Amino acid sequence: MKNSIRLLLAILLLCSHYSRSQSLADYLYEAAENNPGLQATYLEFESYLQKSAQVKAIPDLTLSFGYFVSPVETRVGPQMARFSLVQMFPWFGTNSSKESVSEQLAQAKYFEFIDQKNQLFYRVSEAYYPLAELNEHLRLQQENLEILETYKRLATANFANDKGSMVDVIRVDILIENANTEIELLNSKIKPLEVAFNRLLFRPDSSEVNVEVIPDVQVDEGYELDSLLENNPKLLALEEEKKAAEESRTTAVKQGLPSFGVGLDYAIVGRRTDVDIPDNGKDILMPMVTMSLPLFRKKYNSAVQEATLRQQSLGLKKQNTANQLISAYEMDLYKLEQSKKLLKLYKDQSAKAKQVIELLYAAYANSGEGFEEVLRMEQQLIKYNLSGTTARKEYFITRARLDYLTAKTL
Repeated sequence: MKNSIRLLLAILLLCSHYSRSQSLADYLYEAAENNPGLQATYLEFESYLQKSAQVKAIPDLTLSFGYFVSPVETRVGPQMARFSLVQMFPWFGTNSSKESVSEQLAQAKYFEFIDQKNQLFYRVSEAYYPLAELNEHLRLQQENLEILETYKRLATANFANDKGSMVDVIRVDILIENANTEIELLNSKIKPLEVAFNRLLFRPDSSEVNVEVIPDVQVDEGYELDSLLENNPKLLALEEEKKAAEESRTTAVKQGLPSFGVGLDYAIVGRRTDVDIPDNGKDILMPMVTMSLPLFRKKYNSAVQEATLRQQSLGLKKQNTANQLISAYEMDLYKLEQSKKLLKLYKDQSAKAKQVIELLYAAYANSGEGFEEVLRMEQQLIKYNLSGTTARKEYFITRARLDYLTAKTL
């Protein structure tokens, strides 16, 4: 009878839960769609892409005009005005070097976007599983309360038939009161957890949150340290910034070299009235070649040194970040293994506790003695089940953190 009640309650509560639950993947998608910080970072990435077209463009044409207040006399007539059109070109490869810098910085910004998305997924998972744990604890406490109510009826009947004492009834009443208090406390915890969860999804605080039952533990996680070092977006972003700094050094060197220009000079010449000569009043067209001479080297040397120092700084920053990520990775692997061992322990203890309860219950039904021990083991069983749920929650939160560290996300 007792086991049948426990099984029936579990089935009803689970069916009720699954009928309205929503998967974590759905919430992750919703969080990514709604998060303005994530959208802002992506727009930053797109803005970086627009810089490539800007930096690879050649300088604008220079058009100048001059009017001679006092015309300059020439053999063919007085020069009245002059137009000059010049196009400058940087040193060979300067623009392609600038374009490489821009593309690498855009790639770094993209990896920042991926890291922010992965971090958001982890934070949503971190808030999701405590809600699932809370639902499971409520189910277990409700089941425990129903079983205690059954024990109370049994203890009352035994007392009426002189097979038990009133003390047994009072003991059950105490446990029932404790169970009701636990259920009240768990219910009061729902709202703050749901508000925090809805805030992550940028939804109204009152939005309904329906979560699935925490699944069984998956043994083969497939996490590798090499995956962290190769795929973590933070490290990839720093590597791209380092490449950009290296290319910036090349750009600074090229900018310190001469730039060239080609152009045309057109002079408007007036006609001579005092004499008639060949080409009288003929305008002048003169092709030109120009070259800039970067003689003052201080700013160029400073730019080269700046790029070199930034490259070194980013290399050290990447080493430090990798060291921190590896430390977190190793600690999470330990926590994952710890959770699996605890889950196995609680599962074994729960199975043994059920066997003991069945034996004690049979003895109590026959003799009316040992009721206190039955209750004690029943409460021990609920503790094992609650602890098992918490261990599963910690396991999946740790998995979500490892997914974040190794970029193994949905």
